[in-house]
Amino acid sequence: MSETPYPAQNSTLAVISLIAGIGSWVIFPAVGAIVAIILGHMARREINESAGALSGDGMALAGLLLGYANLVFTVLIICVVLAFLFGLPLFIFSLETSYLLHPLI
Repeated sequence: MSETPYPAQNSTLAVISLIAGIGSWVIFPAVGAIVAIILGHMARREINESAGALSGDGMALAGLLLGYANLVFTVLIICVVLAFLFGLPLFIFSLETSYLLHPLI
């Protein structure tokens, strides 16, 4: 009787990383991104150290990419909002002060 080799089992950390990465775009932006990044790195280390017993490196990588992309997007949105909130009043103030210094005749 020939023994059939079983396929490698998927890493649970890789699956959770992928779910958190997708969830970071849908439900919980910053928290999901951080969870996806941490678990993605842990999953890739676990898969590399398993000597072929675990698979799911692609899922871990996808979770990492989704997490990092969401984190960058969140930081950019925060920067734009802060620039709008603090930059617009300063811009308006500079226009008012420049008009006072150099009035139109």
